Amino acid sequence: MGQSLLPPSGGDDHILPVDLKAALEERYLAYALSTIMHRALPDVRDGLKPVHRRIVHAMSEMGLRSNSSFKKCARIVGDVIGKFHPHGDQSVYDALVRLAQDFSQRYPIVDGQGNFGNIDGDSAAAYRYTEARMTDVASLLLEGIEQDAVDFRPTYNEEDQEPVVMPGAFPNLLANGASGIAVGMATSIPPHNAHELCDAALHLIKHPDATVEDLMSDPNNPARGGIEGPDLPTGGVIIDSRESIIEAYKTGRGGFRVRAKWEVEDTGRGGYQIVVTQIPFQVQKSRLIEKIAELLIARKLPLLEDVRDESAEDVRLVLVPKSRSVDPTILMESLFKLSELENRIPLNMNVLSMGRVPKVMALNEVLSEWLHHRREVLQRRSRFRLAAIDRRLEILGGYLIAYLNLDEVIRIIREEDEPKPALMERFTLTDLQAESILNMRLRSLRKLEEFEIRTEFDALSKEKAEIETLLASDDKQWQTVAWEIGEVKKKFAKATEIGRRRTLFADAPTADIEAIQQAMIEKEPITVVISEKGWIRALKGHISDVSTLQFKEGDGLKLSFPASTTDRILVVTTGGKAYTLGADKLPGGRGHGEPLRIIVDMENDQDVLTAFVHDPARKLLISSAAGNGFVVSEAEMAANTRKGKQIMNVAMPDEAKLVIPVKGDHVAIVGENRKMLVFPLAQIPEMSRGKGVRLQRYKDGGISDIRCFTIAEGLTWADSAGRSFSKTSDELIEWLGDRATAGRAVPKGFPRSGKFTG
Repeated sequence: MGQSLLPPSGGDDHILPVDLKAALEERYLAYALSTIMHRALPDVRDGLKPVHRRIVHAMSEMGLRSNSSFKKCARIVGDVIGKFHPHGDQSVYDALVRLAQDFSQRYPIVDGQGNFGNIDGDSAAAYRYTEARMTDVASLLLEGIEQDAVDFRPTYNEEDQEPVVMPGAFPNLLANGASGIAVGMATSIPPHNAHELCDAALHLIKHPDATVEDLMSDPNNPARGGIEGPDLPTGGVIIDSRESIIEAYKTGRGGFRVRAKWEVEDTGRGGYQIVVTQIPFQVQKSRLIEKIAELLIARKLPLLEDVRDESAEDVRLVLVPKSRSVDPTILMESLFKLSELENRIPLNMNVLSMGRVPKVMALNEVLSEWLHHRREVLQRRSRFRLAAIDRRLEILGGYLIAYLNLDEVIRIIREEDEPKPALMERFTLTDLQAESILNMRLRSLRKLEEFEIRTEFDALSKEKAEIETLLASDDKQWQTVAWEIGEVKKKFAKATEIGRRRTLFADAPTADIEAIQQAMIEKEPITVVISEKGWIRALKGHISDVSTLQFKEGDGLKLSFPASTTDRILVVTTGGKAYTLGADKLPGGRGHGEPLRIIVDMENDQDVLTAFVHDPARKLLISSAAGNGFVVSEAEMAANTRKGKQIMNVAMPDEAKLVIPVKGDHVAIVGENRKMLVFPLAQIPEMSRGKGVRLQRYKDGGISDIRCFTIAEGLTWADSAGRSFSKTSDELIEWLGDRATAGRAVPKGFPRSGKFTG
């Protein structure tokens, strides 16, 4: 017997039974909270996630200010993971790279030197090759950090301290945006224009109850300032309405449709090409071109001939149309529909409110929390300065006493074994004052020093009074915050290169949707074939002889007609329903096609009555077997869903029987009883749906055929042998009557089939 795997007796002392459900819940909750609080969501006050905050703090500790020299990114990453952020070096470097990319960040926080990736999606060089330092934006975020502006907490190994939040003199959350996926929640905030954010913040200081509409700019009053909408690093054109933008900002949730910026460039001799100069935010240019090329190969863009990338420093995509007659707007609209030249940027302002509570906030709430943070930073910096002034004033007071009693001070220092307590006792000095006097240098004993001390004492006393006044007055605090925001606004004003608005606003051109749909389909001739049992297929080319077509056993040809792939096909059933099919989506000519019942939701007890190419300008006369009918416009018959559209209301055993194009001014109708009636077309009402009116009265049987014609030209028909017959308007008088009468027996020579076509 081998050695037992059971623990020795008493080995279960430290084993505790745990409820699995409770343990999993507790551990998953801890993970979820950690992800939400310490990884994925930005803080509303400085707009930074922990990894970005630690990168900026580490660079600050290394002295990498915007005016200092660059240092290797490997050193920065090493410091970040060694002191503050115990995660993988690659993830930290990726975050650092993103902060330096001017196509990812509207106002980059890191100034990079070397290859930091590009808009084509190429990654940055390894961190041993690249160098970095902070930008002015990062310096603003840190402003006052050494003046007790924010709380610090111990780092993960408790060897160092790190800031809980940055002082954040720059409205970073909205200016640079953020995106992140936590557990059960996500955030997505597009970048905005700093100048506009400062305008809105200043308005909010004056009017704390301002609504989102108040913070938005007014197109009718450009001087007012305010937020127009997102301002993306890569530019582009936002085509949403002002109302939908305001609604998104109000709820904190929504999205923005961004299109590439394009222009038409004349190539001479009447030709042109389209040049795209800005692409939507977060779209990789190389992937975008690949997608357009794939669409070209798949023949989804019949109006486009070629796509070329002529980009250097700036984006320049050249789109060559098939011919000079192509409408550039329709070409671009088809591209916007199919490619990432139009992209939707989501808005989900889910942020950590005051660093503690994750919630979705409206625009005014986000700005308001940032302003309150700025006020708190101002108060904390003022108190820090006040404490420093008090300490200095105490020291200066000690210096003055020393100068007024210089000889006595020197005597005590020379003769006493313990000069400090002796000084404190002789001149009633504090410990700090006595220590400062003992630490004075001999060169400070010159005559001028006393005057300088008094000047400094007076200046500090005045500054102390000003700070105390500031701390006692809410109005003065808000005035100071407003002044600081005004300074940031000057630095990033729209007149500067970095502050200039990049994203424009426009309404989407109202191009004909039908034309755009057609522009996305290669135009080719086809022949649509429908069998008796309702199978449909589309053969390539226009085929005049369909007698050779193969069908399933027991099936045969019902109808066929020529069409183009860009056409829409209308199918009318015996149940009075109309269905619309895209000719380009019909099953191909190989095999027997597919049953129409699979393609559309057709009832089992109904059959195909007829099918034809949809012409919205045409009108049709639809009639049931029992002899009811009405005129309907073809535009009314088009249905965009599988369910189709009910046109004629018929109840069993009656069914829709004839669909005839309307022309001329009179109608000739023949019943199964071989009686014919001719009456004016005007007597039939035009409807979009209904049962219709009685066209001809029968004792028994129903309708056989109808023809619309112009009475001045007479009525013609052909018999089964192909001979043509005609009756002039005078000869038709005996059949002329009103709608819904019985009519008279058909004229001599009328086909036995009861049809006008023999």
